[in-house]
Amino acid sequence: MLQVAWLGLNVFLFVHAFLSFEKATKYYYTRQILGSALAWARASARCLNFNSMLILLPVCRNLLSFLRGTCSTVVYVIFTSIAGLTGVIITVALVLMVTSAMEFIRRSYFEVFWYTHHIFIIYFIGLGIHGLGGIVWGQTEESMFENHPHKCAEFFDKWDDPASYCKPPQFEGLPAESWKWILAPGILYIFERILRFYRSQQVVITKVVMHPSKVLELQMHKHGFSMEVGQYIFVNCPSISSLERHPFTLTSAPEEDFFSIHIRAVGDWTENLIRTFEQQYSPVPRIQVDGPFGTVSEDVFQYEVAVLVGAGIGVTPFASILKSIWYKFQHTDHNLKTQKIYFYWICREMGAFAWFNDLLASLEQEMEELGKVGFLNYRLFLTGWDSNFAGHAALNFDKANDILTGLKQKTFFGRPMWDNEFSTIATTHPK
Repeated sequence: MLQVAWLGLNVFLFVHAFLSFEKATKYYYTRQILGSALAWARASARCLNFNSMLILLPVCRNLLSFLRGTCSTVVYVIFTSIAGLTGVIITVALVLMVTSAMEFIRRSYFEVFWYTHHIFIIYFIGLGIHGLGGIVWGQTEESMFENHPHKCAEFFDKWDDPASYCKPPQFEGLPAESWKWILAPGILYIFERILRFYRSQQVVITKVVMHPSKVLELQMHKHGFSMEVGQYIFVNCPSISSLERHPFTLTSAPEEDFFSIHIRAVGDWTENLIRTFEQQYSPVPRIQVDGPFGTVSEDVFQYEVAVLVGAGIGVTPFASILKSIWYKFQHTDHNLKTQKIYFYWICREMGAFAWFNDLLASLEQEMEELGKVGFLNYRLFLTGWDSNFAGHAALNFDKANDILTGLKQKTFFGRPMWDNEFSTIATTHPK
């Protein structure tokens, strides 16, 4: 729905601006010089202003239209005018930000993505002053009385005749508009940055756990910190980078007296952080945390049946949900409507299951003690395996606990057959 609304607003602004410059009488003479390029350029600029207000990165096409004068070449306009210079600057800034946002660069070279996107400051400054040069001219209101295009356009050869009622038209540059679009959100963003700086306090690291598959668990405490399930925080380690802040989903429950995150080595920053914590004889690095942010996931507790699906380290928000459920059962929370949870976790490596085993084992034991063995139905799927290991697992399938995880629920090999899974759930829980 939001995408449809966004697209509709863009179409409305484009058509409105296009018709205004294509039909407005005050731009009659300007259109005689520039043709339809005037309407196309100003309509595109209107959409650009709108999207910049929303801090979205528009597609790098039809971004700028450099208007030619009778005695000016394109190169002259670009490099000798405010509109030309700022147009080049914001175009280059957009190209750098868009190209560095590609998934390959964002995942493998996050630092390039992070630092390049701070060029947005240059982009917005350039956008704000882009129109100050008044490169697009329109006829002045006073001149419209002395030389109305509908009356005087056909008599341009008599404009200089003192006896003619048509005087030579006078023009003025179009006032800058971009700054009006970005001023309010820009002020809000400045206050946002100030708030982030104020909230980014140093935390006390209470526990460090190194799990298999290069997964680091940090348990921390911060004064005044309050969280809900499904939220995330931004983490900064000044000893690695004073500017970089990386988002991590909270894996702890709101009922716990600490908050925790699980960090997997997927880039230079995370690898350096894990390597720093692995050095036993070095002091614990200083960590700053900003947050929590994001919408909470407590709605899962408002349904009788919930289906949770996670892949790899993406299981972290469900760790918070399952922990919170465990605490709600311990404290007999009567507001908990959930009667059944189906949990699917797909992993590529065997070691990835290790850090989550303790939580699942605790939930198994808790459900048994409360007589709710069927409350949690979890299925673990291993996608990275060889035939030898699968054969070994098949030979030990009749054992009470799974040979891979030690849990009562057996590990499945391959990916879930979702049609079958959803059909089974729908049959078990009819409307």
